[in-house]
Amino acid sequence: MTHDTAQASTELTDPKIDPAIHESWKIQLEQEFFKPYFSEIKTKLLREQLDGKVIYPPRPLIFNAFNSTPFEKVKAVIIGQDPYHGPGQAHGLCFSVKAGIKPPPSLMNVYRELNTDLQIPIRSSGCLQKWAEQGVFLLNSILTVEAHKPASHRDLGWEQFTDAAIQKLSSERTGIVFLLWGKFAKEKKVLIDSGRHSILESPHPSPFSAHSGFLGSAPFSHTNKLLERQGISPINW
Repeated sequence: MTHDTAQASTELTDPKIDPAIHESWKIQLEQEFFKPYFSEIKTKLLREQLDGKVIYPPRPLIFNAFNSTPFEKVKAVIIGQDPYHGPGQAHGLCFSVKAGIKPPPSLMNVYRELNTDLQIPIRSSGCLQKWAEQGVFLLNSILTVEAHKPASHRDLGWEQFTDAAIQKLSSERTGIVFLLWGKFAKEKKVLIDSGRHSILESPHPSPFSAHSGFLGSAPFSHTNKLLERQGISPINW
């Protein structure tokens, strides 16, 4: 075993080493890090890496959504399924790709609706980092994926962790706007206290469903109106 492999093994399997996640989330989700399923995620990821499989996003970006949007700064939540599985795309924010990467079809439909809703010109960049830094928690339910194999980490255990994050936001915060796009995201509705938060539902922006109700749903202006009613500054989409 090489030094790098040994170090990776320690990082992924030693329960005393915390994940590289923002302190605010570390406090909220502390119990999750010591549950058996979380150790199993680390073990499974290590095994895949040692088998030569390519995993996206890169390890430093797995918790990018959490690090970009601290717990107390969350204003809105968009829930995706799992990361993009092509080279250079995923960087830990749902629907977003790294700067310089062509926006995927679903994101292009998000941009088209943004243009219709708020007259914001359609962008060439697919990076949504600025949204995250303003309080839009861009959470994939599954935080990793094997290259070229969509939903390949569906049973790895990530859903339990991200469900816990949603539940913490629901129970410990108030006034968040949850945008649930598509069947998968709508299934998370049971985790959200609708008496404390607002929920906006629509079809997924995928080319297969966007014309069934996502386009024309005006989620961005609705979100800002809901925030402003509470005296919360709107998102500069």
